[in-house]
Amino acid sequence: MIVIRNKHTDEIILEMERDTLKGADFRDADLRYADLRYADLRYADLSRVDLRGANLRGANLRGANLYEANLYEANLYGANLYGANLRYADLSRVDLRGAILRNADLRDADLRGANLYEANLYGANLREADLRGADLRGANLSHADLRGANLYEANLKGADLTDADLSGANLTNTFGIYTFKLERDLIIAHASQVQIGCEKHSIYHWLVHYKEIGKNNEYTDKQIAVYCKVLEAIKLTFVA
Repeated sequence: MIVIRNKHTDEIILEMERDTLKGADFRDADLRYADLRYADLRYADLSRVDLRGANLRGANLRGANLYEANLYEANLYGANLYGANLRYADLSRVDLRGAILRNADLRDADLRGANLYEANLYGANLREADLRGADLRGANLSHADLRGANLYEANLKGADLTDADLSGANLTNTFGIYTFKLERDLIIAHASQVQIGCEKHSIYHWLVHYKEIGKNNEYTDKQIAVYCKVLEAIKLTFVA
């Protein structure tokens, strides 16, 4: 028998005749303010579940289905969400500090104001996700898909964005990412990498090979000189 209680009142929310929550079917359940700290919820079906304010600190949600789940202001500190389906989920104001979200599906998810400090989002799909005002400092976003994501006023200082795809993302007032629109291409610069057109390299690689790359992409000598000055400015911004 598993008993799930309200984290504030200790009242019983749900009783289940089983020994584990792994693979459990919670579809459409009301689990507001549930105390699920360190629960084993691997591969559980939590689609459309109301988990507002729930405590899922350290919970194992690897491969879980949280499609359209409402997790507003939930505590997922240090939770394992590796490969979880969080598409269309409401994760606004959620505490995801240090959480594992590698290869998670966060397409169209609402992450406004979420705390993702030092979260692992390697290879995560964040296409069209709403990350306005999110704290992504020190997060691992390497190889993440951020196409069309809204990063307005998000904080990405110290985040690893190596080979992340930021095509079409809203980077207005984003901290830790700088954009420059020059004659031919948009430059997207952050501490991990600088992207000019389709070319992505470290700032050091650019400063050594910018002439060669420019010639290979049919830039004029004048354009190459302008881009060199911008690259020098980027180096001063990100390299102490």
